[in-house]
Amino acid sequence: MPAAQPAEPPTEDLPEDLTRLAALHGVATSYRPSPDRTVPATATAVTLALAALGVDASTPGAVRAALAARDAELRERLLPPTVVRWDGGGTPAALAALPAGSRLRVETEQGEYRDGVDGLAHGVHRLTVGAADGRTAQAHLIVAPARLPAPAGRSYGLLVQLYSLLSRRSWGMGDLGDLGELAAWAGRSLGAGFVQVNPLHAAVPGAPTDPSPYRPSSRRFPDPVHLRIEDVPEYAYVTDHERARPLRERAGRLREGVLEKGALIDRDAVWELKREALELLHEVPLGPGRRAAYCDYLAAQGTALEDHATWCALAEVHGSDWHRWPEGLRDPRSADTDRARRELMDRVDFHSRLTWLTDTQLTAAQRTAREAGMPVGIVHDLAVGVHPRGADSWAQQEYFAAGMSVGAPPDAFNSRGQDWGLPPWRPDHLAASGYAPFRELLRGLFRYAGALRVDHVMGLFRLWWVPEGRPPTEGTYVHYDAEAMLAVLVLEARRAGAVVIGEDLGTVEPGVREALRERGVLGTSVLWFERDWTGDGRPLPPERWRADCLATATTHDLPSTAARLTGEHVELRDRLGLLTRPLEVERAEAAADTAEWLEVLARLGLLRGPGGDTGTPAEEAEIQAVHRFLLRTPAHMAGIWLPDAVGDRRPQNLPGTWDQYPNWRLPVADAEGRPVTLEELAASPRLHALIDVVRDAARAAVRERGGDRDG
Repeated sequence: MPAAQPAEPPTEDLPEDLTRLAALHGVATSYRPSPDRTVPATATAVTLALAALGVDASTPGAVRAALAARDAELRERLLPPTVVRWDGGGTPAALAALPAGSRLRVETEQGEYRDGVDGLAHGVHRLTVGAADGRTAQAHLIVAPARLPAPAGRSYGLLVQLYSLLSRRSWGMGDLGDLGELAAWAGRSLGAGFVQVNPLHAAVPGAPTDPSPYRPSSRRFPDPVHLRIEDVPEYAYVTDHERARPLRERAGRLREGVLEKGALIDRDAVWELKREALELLHEVPLGPGRRAAYCDYLAAQGTALEDHATWCALAEVHGSDWHRWPEGLRDPRSADTDRARRELMDRVDFHSRLTWLTDTQLTAAQRTAREAGMPVGIVHDLAVGVHPRGADSWAQQEYFAAGMSVGAPPDAFNSRGQDWGLPPWRPDHLAASGYAPFRELLRGLFRYAGALRVDHVMGLFRLWWVPEGRPPTEGTYVHYDAEAMLAVLVLEARRAGAVVIGEDLGTVEPGVREALRERGVLGTSVLWFERDWTGDGRPLPPERWRADCLATATTHDLPSTAARLTGEHVELRDRLGLLTRPLEVERAEAAADTAEWLEVLARLGLLRGPGGDTGTPAEEAEIQAVHRFLLRTPAHMAGIWLPDAVGDRRPQNLPGTWDQYPNWRLPVADAEGRPVTLEELAASPRLHALIDVVRDAARAAVRERGGDRDG
């Protein structure tokens, strides 16, 4: 049966003036869901996207006026707001187009002044141009390395949703203490080069909290729910044992509920318990050294942290939706907000300190990983956006497009399109600021990340904007200055000595992967999707995979490898009413896909067992073969989904569901669904057998390449 065709908006010819105005502001008037189809955007979608960019296109007269204003601006403009200069890239086009005799003056990041742009150090500088006719202009000048270096040698590592990794010391969900233990063990005992986790951004408070780590309140600061309470130094000096003892007892009950009684991970209950514990710790005075370190952190984070902590304090009083706060508090720079901040100073300090404590434990986890021999360490995940009612959308309102949400257009797999409920950044305001919000965001994450996975990395190039109150089918793409976004990403990653991995799965605009590869940004390759799509459609041989990627068997949004091999993922979707075709058709197609891959694995000699010399059960043998295949590719990094190592059947997230499935609330479990603790993982024969396979495959790959560690 052919795949369902995407629902298309009504075809309409956009007026020529509106089309030209949209192009001048980076608003697309059509999109291509496949190479042979072009779908026009509606006039409404284009008009509303322009309105969100501050451009009135509501009437033909308004369009003409906006066109005239834009044309005049471009004629008079000497420079765009931001100019990029790559190492070895020659003179940027914007500078080459300046009138003859123009004078260039640069204020560097360090506050020094110099003439011309040659020989500038990497950074974001201020450029002033004076033309011979008396015109002047200022712009931000991003000087960036040409590319990021490839990771030092090939490595394999573990992928896990941190909340799902409970130890016998966790308070109902995995925490940063567990992350440090996992990294130390994986690095020292398994030879792993990295551990990748889900976004650890601050969540929107309130019950029930959105459990998805991909709709955070803030991407700039981490969530203190991940703290290991006992690892906070002040914990040792709590004297009120009558208050502390019940907290430990409740923590034990939360932990045992998940591990022994089949309870789901309850983030709200965990946070309520940890918040009480942190209130108790807040009463313990910091020692002089700790106080000095805290003050340094406050100074370094400045207004950004003050805003975040203020939002948290105000949310305790007025609720977590700042749109419903008293009008004077909706503006972070208002006199009312300043007065409220002073009145709530103790709560602002409380939330500031929690952020600092979380930052210190994140930094400690990365230090532990590197000390354990990991060349990369912790791979953190950058969500594509933030919650519309959260801290970042309040503190940085001028950078978000009001009345818009990020999503995806209709395609062959989702005829209705998608609305992710995340407000997009305004490309014009980003450019005018020299991409300051993006730079600060990255700098914060790279404090404790050995690598950064950028979710939906295509968003550096364009995003599908959906007008508020309208279906995703009535959206349109809005383009960003990808060169500038990439320059900032490469600059900050290079400064931190970090790797960048772009999640480039799904429909990718032509040229995007090439641009990312040119700058040293790795892609993401998932085994089941790697087929010869331009040829016979068969599984792509390992030697034809790209080297510049993280290769995996699955992700948090996909079935576990065991479920895919057995077809259980189809049965699950059928039980939840998610299939769009008859069960028999879906089941047969999934079985054929799996059989084709298993045939490839067997032909390559990677499928060993069951029985024989190893006695390995069939399912384990197949999972091992999948990972031998990943190590046969030239991929710089190979990831092992940690639940795969113990035969977990359940996906952590099932797209298309909300309360029908316990998304983001499942602990790592074995093939029978029994939760597996970190301690049990470390002793698991099945896990060690898989790691032995991976380690042997990695060594074999090095030998085949003549000892070339870079693959």
